[in-house]
Amino acid sequence: MRSFPHLPDVRGSQPLDDLLTGHLWLLELIDGTGLRFRMDESGLLRFGDSETTYADAEAVPLALRPAVRYVRDRFDREAFRSAVDDPEEVVFFGVATHHRGTDYDWDRLPPFLGTDVWTGSRGGSDRGANAESKAGSFRPPDAATAIFEGIGLGSVNAIEREVNARDFDPEAYEIPGSAWRDGPAAGVVVRNKRGGRGKILADRAAAEAEGKTLTSDDPEAIAATHATDNRFERVIGDLDRRGEGVTVDAVTDRVVELIARETPVRFGGGGTSADPDRVRAAIIERARVVLDGR
Repeated sequence: MRSFPHLPDVRGSQPLDDLLTGHLWLLELIDGTGLRFRMDESGLLRFGDSETTYADAEAVPLALRPAVRYVRDRFDREAFRSAVDDPEEVVFFGVATHHRGTDYDWDRLPPFLGTDVWTGSRGGSDRGANAESKAGSFRPPDAATAIFEGIGLGSVNAIEREVNARDFDPEAYEIPGSAWRDGPAAGVVVRNKRGGRGKILADRAAAEAEGKTLTSDDPEAIAATHATDNRFERVIGDLDRRGEGVTVDAVTDRVVELIARETPVRFGGGGTSADPDRVRAAIIERARVVLDGR
């Protein structure tokens, strides 16, 4: 799978002459984990993060599983096949939204937001006005947004469009409020239509302080704090809407995933991270009580 594009710090020491030219798009930088995927000829979607690809669903980290499920549920395969010549030469990039120090409004923020689309030498379609070059390329931000909409997925929100680079001073730029929380954005991605890109980060000291909410790795404490009625209700409602069985096991698994996505609790990896099996065991009895009371 194609690698994620490099995203240097606009305020760093490296000159970015290829970025601050023409007209710029300013996009909200979402605090999460990069998630990329492509579709095989069979229609199977294959996923990876910035460093690896996942062999199957069980290999996907807990915090990213809501994003993978979200993409699989909404991806319009037929619309995609009709729009490109070779589906396997198109790679989609985005962010799996989960807690990494920024506390979003998780009920509103989609599990996945698209950021980029790469089309290879045969990925473009002669039927459209924007057939790709033989070498392939990342699509401009406006084109990528339209592509994600066409396949049933949303993309990161634009803060400003078509800003003249001559009028943009990255050193004086103030990070605006986020569209997904009551507070500032984690940063801003600056892009132009020639492929240049960079980021401006918010004050990391404030973000790190927000993210240092103390959390226990004790499974009973995690269950008592984070296996809330709201999370049970959201999971049950989602399973009902999808026509899936509202079983104790299914509800428990989804609640664990929501805790991994929406809270500072970290699973696996040693240290103070929590054991997902022990947390699941601590939550399953709560799930039984909730379902027995329906």
